[in-house]
Amino acid sequence: MVDPSRLGLYVVTPGGLIPGRDDLEIALSAIEGGADAVQLRAPQVSDDALRELAVGMGGRCREGGVLFIVNDRVGVAVDAGADGVHLGQDDDPNRAREAIGDRVLGISVHTPEQARTAERAGADYLAVTVWATATKPDAVPRSIEGLRAVLAATTLPVVGIGGIGADNAGEIFAAGASGIAVISAVAGARDPVAATRELRVIVDRYRHARGADA
Repeated sequence: MVDPSRLGLYVVTPGGLIPGRDDLEIALSAIEGGADAVQLRAPQVSDDALRELAVGMGGRCREGGVLFIVNDRVGVAVDAGADGVHLGQDDDPNRAREAIGDRVLGISVHTPEQARTAERAGADYLAVTVWATATKPDAVPRSIEGLRAVLAATTLPVVGIGGIGADNAGEIFAAGASGIAVISAVAGARDPVAATRELRVIVDRYRHARGADA
């Protein structure tokens, strides 16, 4: 299990939402703005190009104390020295765990049953799509109720993703999630550094409230 504090503000970096803004620029903005984790998600990029990008991005994340995750491509994550890899339901978590060793393994789940299966397979954290999002239109939103159902089925940290921004991030934490994973809220923002900082304030507010309640 990964430390939940490293998942509070989790920025995913699909370049191209803003013309001329690439994955590295988004990652650097997220690091400067105070993100806890950055995921490199660039399905359109070849393995060789992604590996080169991941090496550079991973180095900057390490300098900033930010968890660095590569989406889907296990070999690239290992070769680039990433902190971990994030998988979908079509990927093989057992094969991934064998390849990555003790690196972080994240898995997207949709149901409590999938959450329990992922936990048995050695996942360190889970992600649940909460609301519809144009950046991943094939992802089926599960709503806050679906997020709560997954949380009740696992002991692992869970992050909400999908349609999350400063206006509704609090609902994710109120449901009991460990963090928010955002895409367009940062990657598509006019000022991605400022957008990350705004989310950082929200995350810290909820962390403080939980600490006070403990």
